[in-house]
Amino acid sequence: MMKNIRNFCIIAHIDHGKSTLADRLLDATQTVTAREQKAQLLDNMDLERERGITIKSHAIQMNYVKDGETYRLNLIDTPGHVDFSYEVSRSIAACEGALLIVDAAQGIQAQTISNLYLALEHDLEIIPVLNKIDLPSANPDEVSDQIIDLIGCDLEDILHASAKTGQGVQEILDAIIAKVPAPTGDEDAPLQALVFDSEYNSFRGIEAIFRVMNGTLKKGQKVKFMATDNTYHADEIGILKLQKSPTNEIKAGDVGYIISGIKEAREVKVGDTITTVENPATKAIGGFEDVKPMVFAGIYPVDTDEYEDLRASLEKLQLNDASLTFEAETSAALGFGFRCGFLGMLHMEIIQERLEREFDMTVITTVPNVSYNAYMKKNPEVAVLVQNPSDFPDPMHLERIEEPFIKAQIITKSDYVGSIMTLCIEKRGVLTNQTYLTSERVELSFDMPLAEIVFDFYDKLKTISRGYASFDYHPIGYRESHLVKVDILLNSEPIDALSALIHRTNAEFIGRKICAKLKELIPRQQFVIAIQAAIGAKIISRETVSALRKDVTAKCYGGDISRKRKLLEKQKAGKKRMRQLGNVEVPQQAFLAVLKLND
Repeated sequence: MMKNIRNFCIIAHIDHGKSTLADRLLDATQTVTAREQKAQLLDNMDLERERGITIKSHAIQMNYVKDGETYRLNLIDTPGHVDFSYEVSRSIAACEGALLIVDAAQGIQAQTISNLYLALEHDLEIIPVLNKIDLPSANPDEVSDQIIDLIGCDLEDILHASAKTGQGVQEILDAIIAKVPAPTGDEDAPLQALVFDSEYNSFRGIEAIFRVMNGTLKKGQKVKFMATDNTYHADEIGILKLQKSPTNEIKAGDVGYIISGIKEAREVKVGDTITTVENPATKAIGGFEDVKPMVFAGIYPVDTDEYEDLRASLEKLQLNDASLTFEAETSAALGFGFRCGFLGMLHMEIIQERLEREFDMTVITTVPNVSYNAYMKKNPEVAVLVQNPSDFPDPMHLERIEEPFIKAQIITKSDYVGSIMTLCIEKRGVLTNQTYLTSERVELSFDMPLAEIVFDFYDKLKTISRGYASFDYHPIGYRESHLVKVDILLNSEPIDALSALIHRTNAEFIGRKICAKLKELIPRQQFVIAIQAAIGAKIISRETVSALRKDVTAKCYGGDISRKRKLLEKQKAGKKRMRQLGNVEVPQQAFLAVLKLND
């Protein structure tokens, strides 16, 4: 019965208790047995449990009996970190309602606001929940006022709960049934099911997770994926309990999975529409907007023979994480690899770690950068996309270059406003707005270049605000900027994987720091190694790694000085020849050193 289905997701800032509240909801509906129960049950990836963050959205179905009627609740627990906001936007598209969780001690944070706006854009019914009210530092009255200001609800609409103790969970379940609208859709219409997630199973192929908008899907039917136009048999369909639970049919309004023996990762696209072959839908459901990567980096296999394995691993990862994009590229220093697009630095770190853990791939990651628009003198109207410093055009032919800017929203305690402003202005930020939410909490808005926040901005912000500041950003387009390409040369050979596009004002300072860092990291050889940073033909910095020396004059004692000089000249000629032929091995840490320049 469609009127007894409720689809909802949980949205909140990082660490406001989403996953713990999901655990309590599973307990209250007896979806999991006492034996299966563990903290953050839905965070099933090792990385999620180790770091205490949600990386993937997790869908699960619960049954709840109220007033003698059984309701089916499809819950999606979403990540809170800004780098995984694409997961949140996809989950929201499969729901009619959202639980907005706010920490009673910390109040509204930047990511709370941005996730709320995402939900409002999709016309979701918002149920505000004040979590962690059992904490001694909780301030429910003040935080309730903030919620009322933000979403314009009444005080009695705000539910009080503690995910740790289980207080208020019953009221939340009742509110979901009372307030979240039942899904709309026609069970007899042609099938339209929206794929909002997928994962790879090495035994059964690809499992697509979908929400049926219209129609009914039955086991064994012949189905068509509309974006790729491929047809398959629905070998198994089912609902998402803690383990996947097969059923014979899934009707409009429900969430389920389909296994149809698809082996190729590229055949399933998140946002695609599934329909049946015998009674196909005329048009696909509007999918999700394509993700726009913010940070680009090269990922190369340590062993060049593993290039194809790396491609297969990235394709499987992309199934599970639709916000990852990649294309093949080559580097003179590192051979064949892939240029990958990520939503941020944490996203990049997680992908690299998942490649190592889940696919046993040891990879080298180059210095991350963002994409720029270059305009040439001969055709100043058409932008050339520069995603890699090696694609940077010759400055002689360059009219102008534009870099991506973002609007950064920082919510912090008023004590830290001065130091946060200093940090943002150092990063070429311009203050556009400053609002006091309360006497203690300030919201600052800055326009900043994306390149400046890519590396260590978030860490520094947390350090200077003692963990109190919260940060969220969204792109606002490209603006003209004065950028130069800094090349790193080892013995006059450019290392393309270490070159970077940097603003002219910082270029010399950063060039010097990279050279000094590489001097520490590159092991000494039998010959002298010259490390140089250059802008075009101009060398802006140089460091020298001196050669390992053998004392060839040790056996000469007494006698004429010319005997010693002859031996030294002979050694010098040998070193020179060695330097022309010798290769400098660049260790993996050197590629990451550029990220840690300020440590």
